[in-house]
Amino acid sequence: MGKRVNFYIDGFNFYYGLKSKHWRKYYWLDIVKFCESFLKPNQTLNSVLYFTAVPKELGKKDQQDLFFSANKLNSKFKLIFGKYLEKPLWFDGKRYITYEEKQTDVNIAVEMLRNVFQKKIDISILVSADSDILPAINLIREIDPNHKIFCYFPPNRYSADLAQNADVFLKLSRYEHRFKRTLLPDKIKLPNGYIIKKPPSWS
Repeated sequence: MGKRVNFYIDGFNFYYGLKSKHWRKYYWLDIVKFCESFLKPNQTLNSVLYFTAVPKELGKKDQQDLFFSANKLNSKFKLIFGKYLEKPLWFDGKRYITYEEKQTDVNIAVEMLRNVFQKKIDISILVSADSDILPAINLIREIDPNHKIFCYFPPNRYSADLAQNADVFLKLSRYEHRFKRTLLPDKIKLPNGYIIKKPPSWS
């Protein structure tokens, strides 16, 4: 049996990394297949845990639902939700409501620690540049010094602290060919017969 691997994807960090790179065409990604493309011959994918929150804007929520429906067809894809909280913003004497995503870094830390405590995996791969997760990584080092932690930085995202504390780090912007190879089909038939399609704007 090969080394057991879990990916922990900060969906917010990942999405905005792609957006800042103008890689909208890669939003429609087969997440499990993409992660598998980075595995070595002696590694086995256990799960891909994808951490996100439901957008407040209806259009974005509908697009996200399609993306999740497609990826949930693979049993190795696990969704873990945080939430968006209202955040008032004052500008030029007027009050505006924005939304701030919460809980993702805590949820990632909890799941990373849980799987190490339970000895379910040998390698944790974090897809994020959020250094708030660093305390959890340090604790994992104490619990199991042999556990390997890799950090894969989304496009246009980087953390020197995470890079210095990872066994391996890489920048996903250098692997566009793997994004291209692991896109979902434009049309996907769900088990109930319903056909979902890639959002037209994701091209």
